Amino acid sequence: MSVIYLLITISIFVAIGFFIAFVVAVKSGQYDDDYTPSVRMLFDDEIKKTKKQGIQTTEEKQI
Repeated sequence: MSVIYLLITISIFVAIGFFIAFVVAVKSGQYDDDYTPSVRMLFDDEIKKTKKQGIQTTEEKQI
């Protein structure tokens, strides 16, 4: 039974460590991304089919 108390204690300390690391990363700006949202609409989101399926890709249509 004492092993369970030991494992619970260790897991709580590990969880607190990960939470502190997450808070430090957020406060330091690790997850701030100002560039990608402004250019996301410029990226092509079309799904390109292969020629094996009988559908031409957009690159082949342009040629």
